[in-house]
Amino acid sequence: MSSRPSVIVVGAGFGGLAVAHHLRAAGFDDITLLERADDVGGVWRDNTYPGAACDVPSVLYSWSFAPKTDWSHRYARQPEILDYIRDQARRSGLRDRVRTGAEVAAARYDEATRRWTVTLTGGETLDADVLVSAVGQLSRPAVPRIPGLDTFAGPVFHSADWDHDVPLSGRRVGVIGTGASAIQLVPAIVDRLGALTVFQRSAPYVVPKPDGAYSRRQQHRFARHPRLHRATRQGVFHLSEQLNRTLDSDGRLAGVLHRAWRLHLRRQVADPQLRAKLVPDYPLGCKRLLFSNDWYPALTRPHVEVVGDAIAAVERTGVRTGDGRLHELDVLVLGTGFAATDLLAPMEITGRGGRRLADAWAGGARAHLGITVPEFPSLFVLYGPNTNLGGSSIIGMLEAQARYVVQAVREIAAHGPLEVRADRAAAYDTEMQDRLAGSVWSACASWYREPGGRITTNWPGTVTEYRRRTARFDPGDFRRLDEGHDEEAEVR
Repeated sequence: MSSRPSVIVVGAGFGGLAVAHHLRAAGFDDITLLERADDVGGVWRDNTYPGAACDVPSVLYSWSFAPKTDWSHRYARQPEILDYIRDQARRSGLRDRVRTGAEVAAARYDEATRRWTVTLTGGETLDADVLVSAVGQLSRPAVPRIPGLDTFAGPVFHSADWDHDVPLSGRRVGVIGTGASAIQLVPAIVDRLGALTVFQRSAPYVVPKPDGAYSRRQQHRFARHPRLHRATRQGVFHLSEQLNRTLDSDGRLAGVLHRAWRLHLRRQVADPQLRAKLVPDYPLGCKRLLFSNDWYPALTRPHVEVVGDAIAAVERTGVRTGDGRLHELDVLVLGTGFAATDLLAPMEITGRGGRRLADAWAGGARAHLGITVPEFPSLFVLYGPNTNLGGSSIIGMLEAQARYVVQAVREIAAHGPLEVRADRAAAYDTEMQDRLAGSVWSACASWYREPGGRITTNWPGTVTEYRRRTARFDPGDFRRLDEGHDEEAEVR
């Protein structure tokens, strides 16, 4: 094993670029980032639908090693976030390490060479000592299995694959879903449509979004006074940590948020029948809490209808609901989110002894600290199982994981391939599921959960706790694959 292990990182979004930065800063320079698309950016490259923006305060939404002080709004818009990622990748020189158009089909751990062999969809193979997956939880759009979806005569596209060539002005548009993407795109397109039908399976909780433009003066003050920017960032971070705690049984803001939602709905929707449709039937926080000032007003437009009846089928001219009614449409938009629980799919990952990751994760993904999996040596997952947040910025979690990976790579450089111990991983998973069982996320079905009920996406604590637990790599959690034979030895 080289004292400077080679590393392949899959994905060039916030996570992949963060781990590459921290590895290089630690002296590990043999890094290749594989990106399936034609540019860096991850979800912020892919999601270009009208109104796309972040629901985390922009002061938190940048890497700690490259703080951005000149955001135009308190909640950054998609084009500006993408520009930030592209600009930082270029300035840092990491863009030169990215191979675009390189989609990974499979990765296999070779026990003879003790390295990973990565196969691209075109058949090319690459080898590395360490493999890092940074594809995240929100990279694969979830397309609903609705009978007849492929028979619709008009354009059909997912919000994450927006077709900007389709004219919408004056047309009858249907939007399936009322999640985080839908509440942004609907207000952005509603006033140019002839008619809009929103198909709602369950109403979301929507609270006011304290958005607004930053003045030139404010931007200048942040740039000129880094301490002020850091203090503001830290203050917003502490507030976001309260939002994370709200999703525990001891959450302090739950009552405040519930009152804010109820008042928001009452003020913005006068029609009692429509208002009744927009009342969620689950506890606040069980599904993703949404922030918007224009979602409810958009639904009150005279040419907008909110349909709560279940969809029975899609037909050539529209959507038929369970009450037998056909809603005639010209365009159909799927605002149905992502396959968040199918982590790393469709890549075929094979570890030691021919163990398939898909088999290891049958019934729900799990990983020690959300990062490492038994029988998969020198494999690290960023934004892995149980690392998603109900509040705050995921970038804080990604950087904590990146720093942990750097420590692991140091151990690998010194001792050879490492594999997390099965007993440590099992104990950690038991803790996670016990804590999650007492959280609000266990109270309803959502994209946070597997069909069997297991919560595979969310972290049950605060970012501060996660940072603390990943701050020091514990060699005792791992076994070393001894260079001389196939036996495993605990790292000392």
